[in-house]
Amino acid sequence: MSDLTKLESRVAYTFKDASLLDQSVTHRSFGNRNNERLEFLGDSILNFVVASALYHQFPDAKEGDLSRLRARLVKQQTLAEIARELDLGGFLIMGSGELKSGGFDRDSILSDAVEAIIGAIYLDGGFEEATDCILALYEERFAALTSSNIEKDAKSRLQEHLQGVGQPVPDYILVGTTGKSPNQSFRIECRSSSFSGTISAVGTSRRRAEQRAAELALKHLEVTN
Repeated sequence: MSDLTKLESRVAYTFKDASLLDQSVTHRSFGNRNNERLEFLGDSILNFVVASALYHQFPDAKEGDLSRLRARLVKQQTLAEIARELDLGGFLIMGSGELKSGGFDRDSILSDAVEAIIGAIYLDGGFEEATDCILALYEERFAALTSSNIEKDAKSRLQEHLQGVGQPVPDYILVGTTGKSPNQSFRIECRSSSFSGTISAVGTSRRRAEQRAAELALKHLEVTN
């Protein structure tokens, strides 16, 4: 087992009850005393603290925009990235089967452990300490956010507009490609009963072509927000 004092240094919190930190990095494959309950607790605290931070950082943002941004920040992939920044995999305690299968670098296990550590800090030091830990872990991510981060992409806006007027979601059809990777171009047609004919666009990836076609469709429909 790794020296957990190094992990305490990385999360900038020293436990009064070191057994809580030990439990927070213990996977269920190791035994009954594991981090599942702490993860449940930490997940709730994380969602609240991130929601509160976004609420204050973007006072003019709509509820739906804040919800999407929060989901992006607390999703498994983001938490796994944070875990790797902490080199958390080397501190995990798990059964031999999970170790052999590479569990120490699995996104689901890493993200659960981050939430469990947050839950453990809350139990050991209270809500303020848990909040400080979360804000420190997310400091660079919050600093990188701008108002453009919360704007909906064109496809989402088009879908919401069409559903709002009782129309089905549009279809995006790949009608052609040119060139070879990494210099390919993709032509996408956006089709909907809400506008006559088809609207097409070209992009360097299928996703970019679809977004561009959606933008053109919004302009065609004169949807500005």
